[in-house]
Amino acid sequence: MAGKTPNSRAPESEVDSMFTDRWSPRAFLSDPLPEQQIKSLFEAARWAPSCFNEQPWLFVYATQPEKREQLVSTLVPKNQRWAAKCPLLMFALARKNFGQGDRENRHAPFDTGAAWFSLALQARRLGLYAHAMAGFNIEKAYEVLGISKDEYHVMAAIAVGRKDESAEELPEDIRAMESPNTRKMPSEVATDIFPLSG
Repeated sequence: MAGKTPNSRAPESEVDSMFTDRWSPRAFLSDPLPEQQIKSLFEAARWAPSCFNEQPWLFVYATQPEKREQLVSTLVPKNQRWAAKCPLLMFALARKNFGQGDRENRHAPFDTGAAWFSLALQARRLGLYAHAMAGFNIEKAYEVLGISKDEYHVMAAIAVGRKDESAEELPEDIRAMESPNTRKMPSEVATDIFPLSG
């Protein structure tokens, strides 16, 4: 398409704006979220698809300051600098085995990803943003959450809140990162291995 550059933010084909509108800011307002909005996030996640309808995800969250501080303590220092202000922090967990027969569920991380994305899209419908993080100390996360390594994978930490449009309270180095990321071109993420001839 004319004027496009590789890894652009602009969509190459028609797509609902809920996909392009979603991104992961770091500047959040500290205003508490209404309980109904929090319930709405998890209701959206509840309807995500999963292998055998196992629904292997578990979101462990904190809204109270002292509990949020415990979750913040598991994050790497750079994430602590912005996520500590967020009114809702949580971890997404994936149960390792199926509920029946105790067989390994290798699809659990995939399904938990679907639940996370459902939550993230619902956040935008509510005027909120959700930012998932891989930057945390996994051993400390297991300790703080009080969950078994044998039972769950800790997949991601997640911050949810209203975006601070000014971003003035972010440290300068983090504020410089405060913009939506670009995307690879379609040919880099999907390929037709059986092209139709002529």
